[in-house]
Amino acid sequence: MAHSNLMLVLHAHLPFVRHPEYPKFLEETWLFEAISETYLPLLRVMDRLESDQVPMDLCMSVSPTLMAMLQDELLQDRYVQHLDMLIELGEKETDRTKDDPDFSQLARMYLDLFRRNRHDFLERYDRDLLGALNYHEEGGRIELITTFGTHPYVPLYQHQEASVDAQLRVAIETHQRALGRRPTGFWLPECGYYPGVEELLARQGIEYFFVAAHGLLFADEKPRHGVFSPVRCPNGTVAFGRDYRSSSAVWSSEDGYPGHPSYRDFYRDIGHDLSLDYVAPYIHDGKNRINTGFKYHAITGNTDDKRPYRLDEAGRIVYEHAENFLYRQLSQARKLTPIMDRSPVVVCPFDAELFGHWWFEGPQWLEALFRVLHKHNESSPEYSIRPVKPHSYLKRNGDFQVIQPAFSSWGNNGYSEVWLDGSNDWIYRHTHKVIERMVDLVDRFPNETGLKRRALNQAAREVLLSQASDWPFIMRAGTTVTYAKHRLCEHLQNFNRIHESLSRGSISTEWLTKIERRNTIFPFMDYRIFRGLSADSLAVGGTSRITSGA
Repeated sequence: MAHSNLMLVLHAHLPFVRHPEYPKFLEETWLFEAISETYLPLLRVMDRLESDQVPMDLCMSVSPTLMAMLQDELLQDRYVQHLDMLIELGEKETDRTKDDPDFSQLARMYLDLFRRNRHDFLERYDRDLLGALNYHEEGGRIELITTFGTHPYVPLYQHQEASVDAQLRVAIETHQRALGRRPTGFWLPECGYYPGVEELLARQGIEYFFVAAHGLLFADEKPRHGVFSPVRCPNGTVAFGRDYRSSSAVWSSEDGYPGHPSYRDFYRDIGHDLSLDYVAPYIHDGKNRINTGFKYHAITGNTDDKRPYRLDEAGRIVYEHAENFLYRQLSQARKLTPIMDRSPVVVCPFDAELFGHWWFEGPQWLEALFRVLHKHNESSPEYSIRPVKPHSYLKRNGDFQVIQPAFSSWGNNGYSEVWLDGSNDWIYRHTHKVIERMVDLVDRFPNETGLKRRALNQAAREVLLSQASDWPFIMRAGTTVTYAKHRLCEHLQNFNRIHESLSRGSISTEWLTKIERRNTIFPFMDYRIFRGLSADSLAVGGTSRITSGA
């Protein structure tokens, strides 16, 4: 018998982007696109599989910054406005393409999609996408976990434990307030692991986390089962290792499924193809071309001469790729089971936004995969590939090798070069300094109230926001570098102004209120987390409050 466990992990994260000081803001569309192209489509997959009684086991981490934005009324309102704009454009596109047999079908598809997004967001899910995810977790189809508060790459902060601990505590609190329960699993941002971080996780009741393949393969002892069985750290926390071979079949930009010539081309968009006069009302400032979401071409190949995208053809390829993935898993299981004393578990983690945003057919592939797995497992139980959630797997298994994983990430070349190179290394002398100053503020002002407490709480938020891994990543990638630098400097400057104001004993209430209303993340913030606040949280009506360990 060849039996294997398949653990699919989707990591949903976006940096905290919220600009009430402007009527609309370009980078807020990162959230709007992700809702339309990834989060709503994934929820529909879950709904359909539930309706058809097809088993689904999926682990999904939702970052605290993303949770905050999904719950924000301003951003919810702006998302609906964004959809209204796209629906208007869709109506114009259906008229413009009505005589084009290749593009008219696609224009109608987009119009229908944006109308459905509006209906589902407002009516089906009542603006509460986290509630919809919670429903599926309570139904046993998914397992929701968390990650550090603002998604920092923590190996570069390992010598400032107060900061890593603060990031962890606000993450746990955000998750519990949003979903009514504490998470048992954890996603390390960028799979960035350093020996010792598991000690902080264990103090907060975290049972498991994920690492890159070489985090296990380069451990202090050779893992007996490679990455096909989790290991137990010396402190008892479990580490699951990524199976790079299985993940790359989906992830790889060179030979992974998303690059198939029949799939939709992400980069070809009417925002760049059509006249500026026509698209101007539907781009940010009416001058600089950006993607609109209306994409009519297939990847085709390494050519500018792209052929029209064909829905039916892409749909057939999706099922072929789902069946191919099953075939790969079966082949791997037949090789592994004779040499292992347990059923292997194949861990495949991905950025959630790959499914739908970057890879338009991704949600469809995910649904097809669960369907072909169910069909296969029913017809051939002796050669089964069983989807499994981490907590369920740990409840059934527990005899794991005890070893110490190695420093690692899933970034380029496996360590820290993406977040620490010549394009972004300058930021850390500043972020490290404000952490030191924040710890000093807690020592100087241990139990403040009123305006001082508000200022200290905001200072803590600004420190955490400055640490987001998104800013150095963007600087390294060379995309929206100006915005990343602006955001980083803004948070540093906000903190330093608060620090100076507290030192002078004079705080501008007007200015403080302004930045509180802009950077509203972590409304429960207690600045004393930077001195190691108590891990205890008191449940109050499904939420909790952080309590002092003093």
